[in-house]
Amino acid sequence: MIIGVLKEPSPETRVSLLPEHITTLKKWNCEAIIEAGAGEYAFAADEKYTAAGASIQSKENILQQADIILSINPLTHAAAAQCKDKVVLGFYQSLFNAAVIKDWAIKGLTVFSMDMLPRTTRAQSMDILSSQANIAGYKAVLLAANLYPRYFPMFMTAAGSIPPAKMLILGAGVAGLQAIATGKRLGAVIEVFDTRPAVKEEVMSLGAKFVEVEGAADAGNAGGYAVEQSEEFMQRQKARIADAVAKADIIITTAQIPGKKAPVLITDEMMGQMKNGSVIIDIAAATGGNTSQTKNDTTVNYNGVSIIGNSLLASAMPSDASKLYGKNILNFLQLIIDKDGKLNLNFEDDLVKGTCVANGGMVTNERVAAADQ
Repeated sequence: MIIGVLKEPSPETRVSLLPEHITTLKKWNCEAIIEAGAGEYAFAADEKYTAAGASIQSKENILQQADIILSINPLTHAAAAQCKDKVVLGFYQSLFNAAVIKDWAIKGLTVFSMDMLPRTTRAQSMDILSSQANIAGYKAVLLAANLYPRYFPMFMTAAGSIPPAKMLILGAGVAGLQAIATGKRLGAVIEVFDTRPAVKEEVMSLGAKFVEVEGAADAGNAGGYAVEQSEEFMQRQKARIADAVAKADIIITTAQIPGKKAPVLITDEMMGQMKNGSVIIDIAAATGGNTSQTKNDTTVNYNGVSIIGNSLLASAMPSDASKLYGKNILNFLQLIIDKDGKLNLNFEDDLVKGTCVANGGMVTNERVAAADQ
């Protein structure tokens, strides 16, 4: 079995596997081939891969020789055309890239998209969404601290007192919870909004205030995500968020719904009430963003408020992000590689079946198949 690792396109800085992961593949009787320069931005030089037992190859050789091809981002059209009868595995955002997945199915690729991994207890060690969101929540607060023109903590000096920054976090998933913890370490006073009442205890245990809106739809079966809400709830939610936004100096937004555009939680009118110099970091930018002004990978200044749309925050810590991502990938590969180092696609396993979005010339995931192109 040959496992190939491709170099990611700019501005991505992560890599699917680091040299430390190659040792595990060797124990599984798997050969690793790495595209030249694949780990460069994650501080993993080609020489380190060679020392770990991998070989450095060109992209063309990897596409021809590898049985399993690892790439965090979707393959180019030309690369996919060379992967017939091969397994490709990465973070392909299948519900938003349904047309790409359908094209790959026609080309004969077997595709595993890690964002489709069922979010069960057994899957926790393979959950790339959680491992990368943890980093994104941490970096979002540090980015806000760098951009915010005032102190985060309270200061009492002979020249006068400076109040602590007021931070609002929308969404208390993995990214939101890490943002709370990081913001508290920096001395901010934090309020948190989430449609899931079940996260209230976690939020409060980290020292933040939970903003409650009654009447939320049950998100118990949504795999840890938010769900769409009723119009009546949305109106109540809007009013509560508007009050919190007007008081906030820093806002971190993380709210996303799988397969749908991110909900717009902060309107132009709300941002018009914010103080000049306030900062919004929108982690949901890749799916449209949680503000009416968000543009992905862009900083927008709206009436003195900086809105940073950034869906690549995990890439700002490429070494640790790659380390965690690679471990997630190794844990998943164990499900599809047998003890002799051969491919074993056991679709009786709910994790293998749930993550596979294309196989045998067909789109195998119903939600992806039904998604708009």
